[in-house]
Amino acid sequence: MSDQHSEDPNRPGTEPHLILPAKPIGFMTRIRNYFLTGIVVAAPIGLTIWITRWFIDLIDTWFTPLIPDRYQPDNYLPFDIPGLGLLIAFVLLTLLGALTANFFGRAVLNFGERLVDRMPVVRSIYGAFKQIFETVISQSNASFRDVGLIEYPRRGIYCIVFITTQTKGEIVDRTGHDLMSVFLPTTPNPTSGFLLFVPRADVQILDMTIEEGAKLIISAGLVEPPRKVPGETPEAVVVANPRTASS
Repeated sequence: MSDQHSEDPNRPGTEPHLILPAKPIGFMTRIRNYFLTGIVVAAPIGLTIWITRWFIDLIDTWFTPLIPDRYQPDNYLPFDIPGLGLLIAFVLLTLLGALTANFFGRAVLNFGERLVDRMPVVRSIYGAFKQIFETVISQSNASFRDVGLIEYPRRGIYCIVFITTQTKGEIVDRTGHDLMSVFLPTTPNPTSGFLLFVPRADVQILDMTIEEGAKLIISAGLVEPPRKVPGETPEAVVVANPRTASS
């Protein structure tokens, strides 16, 4: 009886539950949503095309003048050939690499480096750039393979880092710890950041890829990678809910 009285719409103090229809979306709101969606789709494509075109034109302005005037394609074709300078740069750099791979090329290169070493300012600039490029090329397959999670700048606050290498040399000798070199990128520009030396026990390796980690950083946490439930590991649980795991 009590259930019937509670459901009786004629009972004093009770009102029937009404399902209100959803408010229709206005024409201007729909147009705004379509416009914003178009920007999201077109902006990455347009920026990619613009940057690629800028890079090709820059290389063309550097290497196309190396072709003698009589052999310039513009003298024979009614249109420009984009990327011709890029093709010339590829051929010249390949030939340069092949030349320095033999004994004569190495001798010439060593002679040139000895001349550079006698120049006070130039030798510092050349040595720094040479070390950077050699490090990047030699460790391109091993750098930034894993995404990690550390507590920074204090306990209880977590941030995403990219694992670089295992720390070696004087830093390990001074500290006496098993450290890992990690790169802490900034948001929304992941090309800048901080180099940190963190104990291996304090770094949690995540399941997400480098691309997924970069998207998470660039989007300020708006674009989250999909959760890998089938292959879930204890580290992934800590990442998903660090408070629950720590307790």
